[in-house]
Amino acid sequence: MIPLKEDDTYLVLSARGFAEEGPEGFYRHDTRFLARYRLDLPPGFQLLETRVPRPDRLVQFWGRFQGPDGEAFLRRELQVARGRVVERLVFHNLSPRALELQVGLELQASFADLFQVRGWHGTTPIGAGLSHRARDKVEQRVVLDPEPPPGGFRLLLPPKGQEALVLSLRLESPLGAFPSGKQVPEAPGHLPDYEAFLQAFPRGEGAWEAPLRQALLDLRALLLATPEGFVPAAGIPWFVAPFGRDSLLTAFMLLPWGKEVAQGVLRYLAHRQGRVHDPFREEEPGKILHEVRLGELSRLGEVPFARYYGTVDATPLFLVLLGRYLDLTGDLGLVRELRPSWEAALGWLERADPDGDGLLEFHPSGSGLAVQSWKDSHDSMSHADGSLAEPPLAVSEVQGYAHLAFRYAEAFHRALGEKEAAKRAGKRAEALYRLIQERFWLPELGTYALALDRHKAPLRVKASDAGHLLWAGAVPEERVKPLVHTLLSEEVWSGWGLRTLGAKEARYNPLSYHNGSVWPHDTALFAGGLFRYGLAEEGQRVVQALLDLALSQPDLRLPELVAGFPREPGLPPVPYPVACRPQAWDAGAVVYLYALAHGVRAW
Repeated sequence: MIPLKEDDTYLVLSARGFAEEGPEGFYRHDTRFLARYRLDLPPGFQLLETRVPRPDRLVQFWGRFQGPDGEAFLRRELQVARGRVVERLVFHNLSPRALELQVGLELQASFADLFQVRGWHGTTPIGAGLSHRARDKVEQRVVLDPEPPPGGFRLLLPPKGQEALVLSLRLESPLGAFPSGKQVPEAPGHLPDYEAFLQAFPRGEGAWEAPLRQALLDLRALLLATPEGFVPAAGIPWFVAPFGRDSLLTAFMLLPWGKEVAQGVLRYLAHRQGRVHDPFREEEPGKILHEVRLGELSRLGEVPFARYYGTVDATPLFLVLLGRYLDLTGDLGLVRELRPSWEAALGWLERADPDGDGLLEFHPSGSGLAVQSWKDSHDSMSHADGSLAEPPLAVSEVQGYAHLAFRYAEAFHRALGEKEAAKRAGKRAEALYRLIQERFWLPELGTYALALDRHKAPLRVKASDAGHLLWAGAVPEERVKPLVHTLLSEEVWSGWGLRTLGAKEARYNPLSYHNGSVWPHDTALFAGGLFRYGLAEEGQRVVQALLDLALSQPDLRLPELVAGFPREPGLPPVPYPVACRPQAWDAGAVVYLYALAHGVRAW
């Protein structure tokens, strides 16, 4: 798969650079406009080389030969912009005689909602005309300029001459328009390129150069322009939308360098913070959203994702990002600006404890996600015997996030000179810290329980979540050593990173989504926790494993996840077949790991 993206428009192409089957296509606003896009090149042309010099551009070289010698050569360039795709074909006649070439174009519209393309909600419509009027009267269309004549484009090339053909496709959609008076910025200028990044943090290049350069290109490409600022989309192809958890953690990883991304994410989420009680969307006052979708099914309410709030961890992570932003930039102005939002978020944290035991829990309404922490597949929360835990669930790392959120609330109030409010927030953080130790620690396993179920019984399994507690500073010193020993044991540590579930657990499956696979962003947070507790040697070991993982990939990216099989010398990890690439928090993880390894970040 070759992904190309700029702002809200992206292409999913085959290795040949066309959209022909499966999820391939031209996408915008959670809609696949085109399911098929293929050039019908003259007979004999073969693909020589494909390059993606930037995430918005593909360059190919094609050739036609007579015997050992080239007769004709094609340079193809495909470029994506917001709502537009431009195809540039330059044919070169390498022979001493004139050539006549015919170029055809196969288009097949779809206008399928992304959830239909994924097979999650009904069949995928294909074969419609180049315009579509949805059931809610939203009109979208594909405009091609120039339109191909019958039989295709006819090109006459003189001997040793050349001829160019430029095609423009507009993916027209009224969705995502900016309010009146606000201009859509042409490009996010606040993400410097690789050289500018190294000037900010001059520590040498070496093995980091290629993965870091690719990560910076991907981060630039994944940004979405919003009225509040630029927000990273979670990943291609399925998550080209703002996501609360993903955007917050990505922005955290980019600090202090990408502070404008943090500002955009915080303002975007604050503007859409929960205001009312809506069980279908799982919205509650003060709650930070999970995702925003623009597709037809979401707009019509057939799925709850137009503005969906089914996440328990985005709200504390909102406070964590704002707090770490204050730590690393000293900008108290943003804290003042967003005060109504962080106070509302604190209010939600207090209310998300219906039984009053002091723990942050979720109880899904049934309209959307069954599990609402980062491991959000339905079977990710299991007991040692493999049985699934029943909600409401109190997930371990979420308590760590909430503890850190209250610590930052204490810091906000102190910075604003409000001593009593700071003291109250500090007491709430201390109480939650004690509860984590009392209710989650499993001395016989040397780790923290994955979660507590509806009966407050701990899920006694070894899992990667405990690494997030280190990252959040929620582990007492006397428990750090046994915890790190467990997480770096052969049962949990694959050699490429932490398994989401230990290899001896009943539900362990190295090719599962959340029950034994390795997620680089998950392991990167563990690395941050190691550095936070002064374990530089162990931290560098984890950083090196993830750098090796990036270097093992043909595109030099950290993939969304890989299989949890043990690392074998000289062999790359087993890939997970439908992993997103690029993925925002994995691209962000490369920047974060570089900063940790070179002393730019303490955690």
